[in-house]
Formats: sequence, C-alpha cells, structure tokens
Amino acid sequence: MEHFDVLVVGAGISGIGAGYHLQTMCPGRTYAIFEGREAIGGTWDLFRYPGIRSDSDMFTLGFCFKPWTRAKAIADGPSILEYLKEAVREYGIERHIRYQHKVVGAAWDSGGSHWTVDVEQGPEHRRTQVSCNFLYMCSGYYNYAKGYRPHFPGEEAFAGPIIEPQFWPKDLDYAGKRVVVIGSGATAVTLVPAMADSASHVTMLQRSPTYVVSRPGEDAFANVLRRWLPAKWAYDIVRWRNVLGQMFIYDMARKKPAKVKRAIIDMARAALGPDYDVDTHFTPTYDPWTQRLCLVPDADLFDAIKAGRAEVVTDHIERFTPEGIVLKSGETLQADIIVSATGLDMQVLSGAEFTVDGQRIDFGRTFNYKGMMYSGVPNLASVFGYINASWTLKADLIAKQVCRILNHMDRKGFTQCRPVNDDPDMATAPWFDFSSGYIRRAMERFPKMGPTPPWVAHQNYVKDLLYLRGGTVDDGVLRFSRPTAVARAPMAPAPLAEITAA
Repeated sequence: MEHFDVLVVGAGISGIGAGYHLQTMCPGRTYAIFEGREAIGGTWDLFRYPGIRSDSDMFTLGFCFKPWTRAKAIADGPSILEYLKEAVREYGIERHIRYQHKVVGAAWDSGGSHWTVDVEQGPEHRRTQVSCNFLYMCSGYYNYAKGYRPHFPGEEAFAGPIIEPQFWPKDLDYAGKRVVVIGSGATAVTLVPAMADSASHVTMLQRSPTYVVSRPGEDAFANVLRRWLPAKWAYDIVRWRNVLGQMFIYDMARKKPAKVKRAIIDMARAALGPDYDVDTHFTPTYDPWTQRLCLVPDADLFDAIKAGRAEVVTDHIERFTPEGIVLKSGETLQADIIVSATGLDMQVLSGAEFTVDGQRIDFGRTFNYKGMMYSGVPNLASVFGYINASWTLKADLIAKQVCRILNHMDRKGFTQCRPVNDDPDMATAPWFDFSSGYIRRAMERFPKMGPTPPWVAHQNYVKDLLYLRGGTVDDGVLRFSRPTAVARAPMAPAPLAEITAA
C-alpha cells in the first residue's frame, strides 16, 4: 500500500495552498494531493455558467504567496482558473496532484498511527487504498455531484429546458430567448446581467430580496500602486486594506444593523433611480450580514434592469406550465428557458465515511477545534473559509497551523494529535450564526461550537491571525501522544469485500 506523510484531498484553492505551505514549511515530509475530478480548480473548474466570477476581491481571494497582478479585482472564472494553474506550475505543486482519485472513506488505526484511505480511481471508479499519517481535507463545503434542487409543481409540463447552474450545458443557446432565473443569491445576480446581453429578456424570480452591493470591477488604487512598488508589496498593502475594510463593514453591520441597511438600500436606490420599487425588490427583512451579501461589479445587474433587458419579480411559484411559470399573485412569466439557481447542497468533508478504531464518526456530534479540527478525531484537519470574507484568508491560516502542528510532532517525536473535550456538559452553538437557507438545511451535519476558544470558529481574520499564529500549538486541548508500538508502514490492505462491508 502506498504511503504518504500527509494526504491532501482536493486540488482547489485550499488544496493548492496546502501543497505550497507543506513543501515550504515541512520540506522533509512526503505529500500528495488527491483530486476526484480531471482538473484542478474546484469551484472555478466545475462552474461554467455565463458570467461566472468571484464575489470577493482577488487581493484577498488570491494566495498570500502569489500576488494577483491583473487589472480586474473582481475576476471572472477563467482568469481565476488560469491563476491557479500558474500557481501549481510555478511552485512545483503539479507533480504532487493525482487526478480522478476520489476519496470515499478513511479509517484511523491508533495502534499504527495512520489513516487507511479508500479511493476510487479513474472513470471506472476502481477501488484502491493508500495510507497516510495525517489527512488534510481541502475538498470544499458543498456536494459537487448535485446542488439543492427543489421540485416545482408541474415542472414536467414545461416545454423548455430547466437548467442547473452547477451543470451548465455547453451547447445551450439562449440568444433571443426569454429566460427566468429562479433565485436571488450570488449565482442568480451573476447570471442575470450576463445572460441579458444576448437573451431577449431575463427575469430574476425571487421569493424575497437579498442585499446587493456594487463595487468597481477594477481597483484603481491597486493598479496605480503596482506602477510604483514591487508586485508583492503592492499586493500586501491592498490585501490588508481590503481585509480591514471588510472587517469594519461586518462589525458595523452587527453593531448598527439599521444604519448599514439604510446605506445599502440607498446605494441600490441611487443606482436604479427614484421610480424603481426598491422596497419590494431590494429591501430584505433580515439584517445585513445575517446572510452573505451579493456583490455585483460595476453595477452590472442594476444597469441591465435600468436598460429593460432584465427585471426582478418578487413572488412565489404556484406552478409551471408549458409556457412558463404561474405565480401566486396570478401573474404568468413567459419563458423559453428556466434556470434553477436555488443554492448548494452543503456537505461535510466531501461526504466521505470516517472511522476511528472501527467506530464511525458523526461529525455533527463533535466540536470544532480552532475552525480546523474535530474533537476526538486524530491527525485530521479540514478547511472551511470565512463566510463574511474571502475563503483563502482562512485557508492560508489553517495550512500554516497544520504545518506548525506537524513540525511540533516531529520535534517531540509524537505520532498522534487529537483535540479532546473534557467537559461533557459544554454548551453548544451552531458552527455559523447565519440564517441562509443552504446553511440552515445542513447545520445538523456539521460540528458544533462551544462558548469559548478553542471551540470557537472565528469570523475575523485578524483575531485568527493572532490566535493561530501567536498561540502555542501544545495548548493542553490538542493532546499529543506516541504509542509504544508504532508501525511506520501500515498493515496490508483489507480484502475488498471487507472494505465494501465496512
């Protein structure tokens, strides 16, 4: 059985960053990155719908070690994917990646201090096994195989195609067609202006409004700064400016929600004009940042609405008909194509099955340790980025902390590390206090938070920076051990029948 010191699962932003930090901070350790798909990029390779782009600026979504040097700060999907491809080539990460290696399960053996990992390889899904001392899950937070797709009454009667953005058809021709996009999240507000360029008309149908904020697609300050300073200096300055700005807005939204709400609504009103019904279509009932804000570059959504190429309808679906959608209000939306942008299906650790010494792990019954590990689960870390800032900010911090843990274990001769909760009566709280539907649907499957660190997942980059990088690795909660009889090489693989039965 092939063995690695560290096995990274997923070759998206988190996995590529993990590879860089492992080979930089832990150069003596062997590692591999297993990617279930045929290409790197994760989200940025999977999603191919019109207009696909980031909803965070690239100075914070980009890696800490590779400056973003393109003019666009709110970048399109292909540009982000090219940036990731450059990173794996420039830093020698590509040779560590194995494609079509989908991790479907892992079993921890305390006696041998290793994980035995079940892998499906190739298009035929051939089952194999590898082993590793440390398992690092960088596989994202949603199901790549399916999105959240509710059934709509009468949808079978609709004469046209019903499209899911996660599986956008390459040959879909929407030029001159009437399109209805169901949803009001980041995907919907991206699709509507992009499709409105060639469709005859695009309608965004939402049950309730979302906060929509416009920002310039290019960062003029950053573009000027790069002319006078080295790329890395300019990148770091803009990165910190954006980090602190995001933190300030989020903090204000929590402390003075009415004031922030008024400012956001006023910006929408200024963009759409005094005659537009902003109260109905762009004024949510919830406070800002209790759900994620939607970012639109250069007011493209508002411009499409003002130009008459797109509209927003706030109503509920009664049923589908061959010609379109009948709403609860009695209005009918005529459509040739319907896009169901109704959200993601959140998933814990890519849906793989995990056991520790034969006992199945229910992550919904664990506590999250420092936003990266799980109570009672040894030698395993995972990445879940910020929900109020760029994903990569947290991914970089976690990768560095994993390397610190591994180096501490090397120095002290430990082979195992395990977060331990000694308080059986510790109060619990959801991992996130966001009210978004896709989060509420999945929270019972995710670990819990406690009332105090280290059982708290912060949504604050500076606090995490000080807490993770400034704090000690051996904090008394993360317990390190060295079993007396440790086999560096793992046991022979179990017969396939036993693996399947398990």
